[in-house]
Amino acid sequence: MRALPIGLFAMALAAAGLPLYIHLPRYAEVNLGLSLSTVGAILLGIRVLDFVQDPALGWMVDRYPNRRRMFVGVAVVGLAIGFLCLFTIVPPTEPILWLVLVLALVFTAFSLATILFYGQTRALSVGDTTHAMIDVAKWRESGSLIGIILAASLPIWLGYTGFGVVLMALILGVGWLSRPLWTGVPLKEDKLDLKALISSGGGNLLVLTCVNTLPVAITSTLFVFFVEDRLMLTEAAGPFLILFFLAAAVSIPIWTKVAGSIGTRATLVLAMGLAIASFGWAATLGGGEATAFAIICIGSGFAAGADMLILPALFSATLAKAGLQTGQAFGFWSFANKMTLALAAGLVLPILDRQGFQSASENSPEALASLTLLYALIPCGLKAVAILITLTLPKKTFQT
Repeated sequence: MRALPIGLFAMALAAAGLPLYIHLPRYAEVNLGLSLSTVGAILLGIRVLDFVQDPALGWMVDRYPNRRRMFVGVAVVGLAIGFLCLFTIVPPTEPILWLVLVLALVFTAFSLATILFYGQTRALSVGDTTHAMIDVAKWRESGSLIGIILAASLPIWLGYTGFGVVLMALILGVGWLSRPLWTGVPLKEDKLDLKALISSGGGNLLVLTCVNTLPVAITSTLFVFFVEDRLMLTEAAGPFLILFFLAAAVSIPIWTKVAGSIGTRATLVLAMGLAIASFGWAATLGGGEATAFAIICIGSGFAAGADMLILPALFSATLAKAGLQTGQAFGFWSFANKMTLALAAGLVLPILDRQGFQSASENSPEALASLTLLYALIPCGLKAVAILITLTLPKKTFQT
């Protein structure tokens, strides 16, 4: 296993992933003059492209396994150019058209890189057990969290223009340094079809991932608004984000040991319960309660670390035990994760807009109550559903 290249590639990929949903709504509203409803509609609408392309990209990766290194190069260059165009280059045409075109490039490149990277888990591990996959995931998700912390904090120091330039350089540099990940002979695997994926247990894990990821997607989309407009802690969103992801990073080795001790199912349920406690507490906060929210960020970040570590490892182990190709399977995985992020933006942002919510301005009690409901209470209910699914899945899903 190549720990350093795994961590580096994960760092660059994560810097281009979740932070986009954290920064984009506010950036598009303030810098591009677009409404929250428009941004939400764009993010949701572009998922139609992903619905077709993610499984197709996975099929392409499986069909041409000897060309993975070339595919990685295309994905890396596409991400680098896309983020430069998104945050640094002034739109040369109508902002809506420019945003749609650039996001199509970014999401396509991100999908291809994600499918390749997660599909490489088995090749990089020392066995096909869940524990072997978790060992790879430990380095991958630790690198991911470092990348998220960087991307969450860089706009604070550099502004969005500098952020786009630095992110482009980071992606290109890491793409070059992580070349050792794509050497070696591709593993022999059976072709994937939907029936085989479902019978292997992978379908159950996809459903669980969608339900379990949606609360995090909602809170990520609304995080900046909740901190600055509900808690009235202007300029504190960046430090709180960093605290959240630092807690997640610290949790990775701890959850690794916990999963080895009590099993992956019990570990997931424990983490989901911690997330519910954190979100529930957030619903009770008023303006200026910085210390309480800092503790909430630590708790929810710690819970998120378990999700990031265990669920992809379980999916990889399930595919490995069934001997199935990983490219198209992780195409479905990539689509499922991005769909939850898009659903979050496409559903909650228009609701806030209809309630009259506007960032960086005085809002009515009704608008702020809607923000609290969407940010804190709805995720609690979704996490409870995720716990129920986890407890009812077959035992073999969690066997190591």
